[in-house]
Amino acid sequence: MAYPSVTAPYGLLPINLIGGQVFAGATRQIPIASNSATAIFYGDVVKLANTGLLVQDTGTDAATPVGVLLGCSYTDPTYGKTFRQYYPGAVNASDIVAFVADDPDQLFKVAVVSGTTVVTYVNRTSVGNNALLVQNVGSTITGNSAVAILATTATTNTYPIRIIDVIPDTAIAGNPGSYTEVIVKWNVPTTGAVGGHQYTQATGV
Repeated sequence: MAYPSVTAPYGLLPINLIGGQVFAGATRQIPIASNSATAIFYGDVVKLANTGLLVQDTGTDAATPVGVLLGCSYTDPTYGKTFRQYYPGAVNASDIVAFVADDPDQLFKVAVVSGTTVVTYVNRTSVGNNALLVQNVGSTITGNSAVAILATTATTNTYPIRIIDVIPDTAIAGNPGSYTEVIVKWNVPTTGAVGGHQYTQATGV
């Protein structure tokens, strides 16, 4: 069966860990504040606030992620214990818990865009470079994220994302060496700067 065409960004989706280790679906449960207004979608980048609670990370060049959201649960006053693909925002409950892929060694697949949601490509030469996040609002219909990475990559050491490989099945016909999806990891923050996984930031949250 042919690889599906990538027509829109879909967030950061865990695939495995550095070194080919298997991602077994393990997540950490991190609370979200009651009535937190911002919706957070499946595959959105998230971070710990200094309250110890989870919030969306809207950073692009200097994001400080703890991971990505993979759903949530809370007690709905009408339906009782509820599990959702995404956090819809403004939920009045004292037990909101997000399921977060928080491993600093996590690898993700992600779509490449030219800006906002227009899918484009990078060349194989981008492997090893760093990238900017593109923060788009997810879908309340599917619950999925629309976060992507920008096609313009660089060696800038404060960027939060490192491209470690391309996804060969997304090679563009007639344009050898060009790919619409890549595999990425979180960077380690540089000394005295932001931009990288929170667990590896020596100064804390």
